[in-house]
This record gives sequence, structure tokens and C-alpha cells, in this order.
Amino acid sequence: MRKNLVNMLIGCAAVLMVLTMAGGASAQRRESRGRMMTKAQVKQVISRVEDRVDNFVSNYDKSLDRSRLDGSSREDWLNRRAKDLENATDELSREFQRRDAWIENKDEVRKCLNIASDIDRNMKNYNFGAKTESNWSRVRYELNTLADIYNLPKVGSAAYR
Repeated sequence: MRKNLVNMLIGCAAVLMVLTMAGGASAQRRESRGRMMTKAQVKQVISRVEDRVDNFVSNYDKSLDRSRLDGSSREDWLNRRAKDLENATDELSREFQRRDAWIENKDEVRKCLNIASDIDRNMKNYNFGAKTESNWSRVRYELNTLADIYNLPKVGSAAYR
């Protein structure tokens, strides 16, 4: 009887230890709108955002120079916002590398989405040409993917006004 009790306690302790270890191992996996995401998967999305934003910023500046906004204070403001987005995505990438859990970067993602929403409103109001519009569409798609991952409102949402 005593031997059975000892075996049962050892078995319970083993099960508890396995459950504790499984809980720690899943700390880097978070659920995002029904999908489990690892830090590596989120890093891939952030890298795509960075690449798309870099490409967009260089084309956006050229498009603004060819637009009716050329030489205006609005053009200067839009160029600054594009640079702000580029800097914000760079900061997101740096902070993402620095932190252990990807969910800790929610504020940096929110900042990117807020800046992108300013740009998005202007992309809808002005014609910047097919190349820039296509670039922006890719940026917006990747940023909205991040919004989904972090359970935040998408680019252009009233939450960012």
C-alpha cells in the first residue's frame, strides 16, 4: 500500500513537471486571431514590413515631386511622415530583437500603424501613380498582417485618428 502511494506521488510529480515545462516552452507562442505564432514567424513579417516600407519611401518621395503637391508644405509633411514610418519600423525591428517575447512590441507596432494611417488617408486623397500605389498596397497589407498578429486595429481605422 505504501509503495503504491509513493509511486502515485512520483507519477503526479512527473506529470506536474512535464506540464510546467510545456507551459514555459510555449511562452514564445502566442495566439493571433486563431493562429499560433512563434517569434521567428513574427520576425519574418516585421522584416517584410521593413523592406516594403524602405521601397515605398523612396518611390513616394519621387511621386510627391511629380504631384500637384510638389513644393508645398503638405509635400514636406508627407515626406516627414514617410520617414517617420521608416524610422518607426526600424525601431520596431531593433526592439523586437532586444526583447524575449514578441508580444512586448505591441506599442511599437501601434506607433507604425498610427503613422501609416496618416499616409493611408493621403494615399486615398491624391493620385501618386501606379507604382507608388502598388507599393503602398503591399506596405498596408504587411502592416495589417502585423495588426492581426498583435490584435490591433488595421491601417486607416478610426482608432488612429
